[in-house]
Amino acid sequence: MAKGPEAYRTISEAADILGVGQHVLRFWESRFAFVRPMKTAGGRRFYRPRDLAMLAEIRRLLHDEGYTIKGVQKRHREQGLLSRDEAVTPSAAAPPPKAPAQVVQSDLEAMLGELLTVKARLEAVLGPPPRGPSDGSSGSRQDAES
Repeated sequence: MAKGPEAYRTISEAADILGVGQHVLRFWESRFAFVRPMKTAGGRRFYRPRDLAMLAEIRRLLHDEGYTIKGVQKRHREQGLLSRDEAVTPSAAAPPPKAPAQVVQSDLEAMLGELLTVKARLEAVLGPPPRGPSDGSSGSRQDAES
């Protein structure tokens, strides 16, 4: 199922859309302070449509127009990178959609399902996990030193 134009994009989706590597996007984040994708608590990046527009303009200036990184930074300082039509004003900005949290939740649910499958396979081969120490020791540090 295709995402809508207002959907947030992962770093791999953004890299594919822009035709650059993920490492390039991370590098641009380090060089252009105005490029700040939303990040989850786990550090996963989500790019808003405005972020993609900004990155597309950076890519155009660097790759097509021959600007240097310093040149793009200077242009942004002096006149901005996006036209007024592309810019988001604070009054027009809508609250962020809940898509990233839903994506993270569905990813976690999928991982949990995979882990439970692996656990069941391991238990089928190895038997159920032991209930306590299997070697008869209490596991304390003093037993190991004696």
